[in-house]
Amino acid sequence: MNNIIHSRFVASVSDLLKKNPMEVVNNGFGEAVAILNRKNPAFYCVPADMYERLMDLIEDKELLKLAEEAQTEEP
Repeated sequence: MNNIIHSRFVASVSDLLKKNPMEVVNNGFGEAVAILNRKNPAFYCVPADMYERLMDLIEDKELLKLAEEAQTEEP
């Protein structure tokens, strides 16, 4: 089965376990690292600052949706 990998950087689960996990994350140069299990993405290691930015984007999108819904409601 082919899977799309949403990262420019990858490491295997065994790499993550054999090496210092922070070294694997740092090898992503601030980007997400796809962790592969048998050549398929199992999960993504995301640096904390990137995760915080993602959460901010999600919150902004939810607030925008609420604002748009409030505008379309009848007075």
